[in-house]
Amino acid sequence: MADIDSTFTVQTPEGIEYVLFPAGIPIRACAWGIDFIIRAFILIFLLIVMTLMSEALGIWFFFIVNFTLNWFYYVIFELLWKGQSPGKRIMGIRVVGSDGSTVKAGASFLRNLLRFADGFFFLYLFAFICMAASPGFRRLGDWAGNTLVIYTAQSRFLGRYTPFPQRQQTISWLANVNPQIPDTKLNYHEKQALMMFARRYPLLGKARADEIAHPWAVQLGNNSTTNISDSDYLLGIAHTISGFL
Repeated sequence: MADIDSTFTVQTPEGIEYVLFPAGIPIRACAWGIDFIIRAFILIFLLIVMTLMSEALGIWFFFIVNFTLNWFYYVIFELLWKGQSPGKRIMGIRVVGSDGSTVKAGASFLRNLLRFADGFFFLYLFAFICMAASPGFRRLGDWAGNTLVIYTAQSRFLGRYTPFPQRQQTISWLANVNPQIPDTKLNYHEKQALMMFARRYPLLGKARADEIAHPWAVQLGNNSTTNISDSDYLLGIAHTISGFL
C-alpha cells in the first residue's frame, strides 16, 4: 500500500528542492463526486430544455453535449484553471506534471482518456486498487500522462504542507543569520521556495548561492544600501518567515 503521508521532492536545475504533497484517495473521491453532481445537473437541465424545445433541438443535441461532458469536461477545466476542475478547486487539489509543472494539454487529455479504463469494474475499483498500491496515489491515467494530483496552497488541509520536523530542520540552518524583512508580501509558494533555498544553501557554496539568489534578492528589496550579500539577504528573509508558513 502507498505511504499515507508520501511526498515527492522535485529539484530545479539551480539545486532548489520543492516538496509536493500528493492528494490521497478520500479527498480525490470527494472532488470526483462534486464534479459528478455538477455534470449530472448540467444533463438534467439539458433534458428539461430539450423537453420544452423538442422540435428545435433533436436528440442529437443531447448526445453531443453528453459526449463533450464525458470526454472534455476535465480537460477543459484543467487547462483553464491550471489543473483544477470545479470539484478539485473546492477540495483544494490540482493536477500537475510529475515535475510539479503546470499540466500540459496532451497530458490532461491522456489522463482523462484513460478515466474509462480506471472505471473498469464497479465504482472505479480498478482505479482504487491502482491508487492504493502506487506512490503518490496515481491512477492509470496519471501514469500514462505522467501527472500527479497534489494539494494546493489554498487547501483546507494546508497543515500537510509544513510538517513540523521539516520546519525544525530548516530553522537549524538559520540560527546565526540576521533576520530580514522583504519589501513585498510573499505568497506561500515564494515562502516555500525561500525555505528550500535555505536548506540547500550549505551544499551550494557562497558564489553559487549568490548567483542563484541575485534575481530574487533584487526583486525583494536588496540593494547597495543594505550592505549585505544576496544569499544572506534571502537567508535573512527565510529566518523571518521560518515557523510561520
